[in-house]
Amino acid sequence: MSQYTDRALTEEEMERYSRQMIVPGMGKDAQLRLINSKVLIIGAGGLGCPAAQYIAGAGVGTIGIVDGDVVEISNLHRQVGHSTTRVGMMKVDSLITHLKALNPLPTYIPHHTHLTPFNAADIISQYDLVLDCTDNPATRYLISDVCVLLRKPLVSAASVQTSGQLTVLNCPPIPQGITSIPGVTHPLPPCYRCCFPKPPPPSAMTTCGEAGIIGTVVGMMGIAQAGEAIKILAKGHHRVDILNDPPQEPAFPPSLLIYSYDLEKGPSSATFRSVRMAGRRKTCFACGDNSPQNFTLEGIKKGTPNYDQFCSLPSAKVTLPLEDRISASMYKDLLAKTDSNLEQKIGPGIVIDTREKEHFSFGSIPGAINVPFGKLLTAAAVAKREKQNGQEGRDISKETYERLSFLLPREILDHEKDTKEEEEEEPPIFVVCRRGLDSQEAVEKLREMGLDRCGKRKVVDIIGGMKAWKEEVDPSFPFI
Repeated sequence: MSQYTDRALTEEEMERYSRQMIVPGMGKDAQLRLINSKVLIIGAGGLGCPAAQYIAGAGVGTIGIVDGDVVEISNLHRQVGHSTTRVGMMKVDSLITHLKALNPLPTYIPHHTHLTPFNAADIISQYDLVLDCTDNPATRYLISDVCVLLRKPLVSAASVQTSGQLTVLNCPPIPQGITSIPGVTHPLPPCYRCCFPKPPPPSAMTTCGEAGIIGTVVGMMGIAQAGEAIKILAKGHHRVDILNDPPQEPAFPPSLLIYSYDLEKGPSSATFRSVRMAGRRKTCFACGDNSPQNFTLEGIKKGTPNYDQFCSLPSAKVTLPLEDRISASMYKDLLAKTDSNLEQKIGPGIVIDTREKEHFSFGSIPGAINVPFGKLLTAAAVAKREKQNGQEGRDISKETYERLSFLLPREILDHEKDTKEEEEEEPPIFVVCRRGLDSQEAVEKLREMGLDRCGKRKVVDIIGGMKAWKEEVDPSFPFI
């Protein structure tokens, strides 16, 4: 590796990086490897900002940043590379402005775009190592797949609410299709698909905007990403030829670092945990034995695989028929009893708000009952098991009612009715969520539980959720 360490450090470099160069295991050669390295940071948010600061501070010579978003004031509690004065600026430009003030020596390359199947290979190919600082599964699979095909090591992290995780993938890089090497007994480095062959279900996919995030949690994971990247580059692990010079022990045994932050307790041994992971899988779609025949960069650019479809990403697509939906403004008219025709058609009813209790605490539609979406899904699973155990039809049984009463408010269940009341159409249930996606699924789940009384009770989705309520009804509503 002498070609990467054969020059002298400048006086400014000596002064700027002296404190890290005197650490055992670093030294001049390691610093020069950093200076001669190129790192790509995908995502200039909660992970990317702290990672970029320490990558730049350590003296990595070329730093590329990919992001297509602009800075919003709600970002600033965790995205510490931005500032109030740069709200509205492209995140890439804002972060590079910050990094140049920290260390003007590296070359900073902005990529003002989101990473897509069409541009991923062209961007990633320019760098030695990639940090995945994104927040959605489809992009994580895309980044890992392209890194496998281009033989780039990848440091991947994720964080939401009070937990985070990190793993080093494809390091040292191995050609696609090789799952064993003569003389190597330890597991070969996996890719993201090796570790997570299937994406999480759509109902479990939440972003920081939906579920929330503690700034220090995502900051810890971003700093940890930078630490792993510096280690790889300083020691030259990204340039190891594992086929011709296999190491006796893996530099990065497959593992997943998990960080847990408890708002109620002090630090404990469970704050950080390392979970051993399997190595490269023979059947992996991206790097396994048969992957070269089925998986190429050209295919990715042409839409194969379809990452959104693979991850079943939630979309704004309407799944309910129009008669099962009502706009926020129409519901407001119904609430005020200003539209007698609409009132006669639907009548007064119960409003279920499926946002988490923290969102609900900031405000809601008058009279709404808070049933968080996850709790509703649990109730639906209970009802489904009851039906599988012998109940016929869609109406709710008394036995199921008793079990569900521990999960759902009795106002929603309201099972006990006399015969005369049962002959009449019951007041409807209106379901609202944050943006109008969860509420559509919630309507279907409530019907599956039998809460539509076999069609006697209408279950209606409020289109666009509380976001639409703010836009159409109450501009002062604190939508977050």
